[in-house]
Amino acid sequence: MKKVLVTGGAGFIGSHTAVELENASYTPVIIDNFSNSDRSVIDRLGEIMNTTPTLIEGDCSDETLLHRVFEEHGPFDGVIHFAAYKAVGESVRNPLKYYKNNLRSTEVLMQCMIEHGCKNLVFSSSCTVYGQPDALPVTETTPFQPANSPYGYTKQVCERMINEVVAANEGQFSSILLRYFNPIGAHPSGLIGELPLGRPENLIPYITQTAAGWRDELVVFGDDYDTADGTCVRDFIHVVDLAKAHVAALTYMESHDLTTEAVNLGTGDGVTVKQVIDTFEEATGVKFNWRMGDRRPGDVEKIYASSAKANDMLNWKTEKSLKDALVDAWNWQQKLPKP
Repeated sequence: MKKVLVTGGAGFIGSHTAVELENASYTPVIIDNFSNSDRSVIDRLGEIMNTTPTLIEGDCSDETLLHRVFEEHGPFDGVIHFAAYKAVGESVRNPLKYYKNNLRSTEVLMQCMIEHGCKNLVFSSSCTVYGQPDALPVTETTPFQPANSPYGYTKQVCERMINEVVAANEGQFSSILLRYFNPIGAHPSGLIGELPLGRPENLIPYITQTAAGWRDELVVFGDDYDTADGTCVRDFIHVVDLAKAHVAALTYMESHDLTTEAVNLGTGDGVTVKQVIDTFEEATGVKFNWRMGDRRPGDVEKIYASSAKANDMLNWKTEKSLKDALVDAWNWQQKLPKP
């Protein structure tokens, strides 16, 4: 079986991708420092996969550690790089944390890949690289606007860094930049899902935790945007669909010569925050406390994807609906012990 290094593999998207890699006959090797994930995820992955994945605990900014990982656990047929801080609001409050971690870890990882002859990198990027686009839906050729948050800016810088490293190592290094829109949901088994440490920064875990009584109320940030109901518009994609796209990207790289390609991963449908709340309450039959609040710094008004390139290039498309994702997220939440 082909080995794939999954940085941040105990996190929300990384853990689901490890499952899909195993399903596609790859062997995932996980490195994670558990700064925003729980160690129980590894045992839960073992239950789903019927084998406990190899885990290295550590930080991807640690060059000595990464070299040891490549020497002791390689060779790797590819790397999927998730290890990064990812909350827009937190990045506005603590930008240096994001610049230090997100940029340094990507730099160190690519250096190790080149030195150890591993040329295929799937990079976890984000629709935040587009800022607030002038036209929708967003395509891969949509020009970048100034990033609305330090998080978004780190993704812009990392993409540029990767492009320049690929160009400087022609034929020896290649990458697919997967620009996620808004991943939500959980594994249908209910064994893994989104479990941020502390107060959630993302919408869906805040909804489910409020509905479960962990939080007193959800505050919706802004009801005066130029949208159907005044709340922000996003493109919400089920995390299992997203995970499968990483396998498709690796498979594509194995059979094609390429340098760097950017690919949007979304459903192509824009949904308001209020519509998400309504869909959750309808799908689960659970009402919860929420109210409108002021806008949050760093938020984009509306954004959703064109997924045509992913459909054509990777032979990938979403299969699960918003309702599916919300039901799976609620199923996951109900299995968690209240803190």
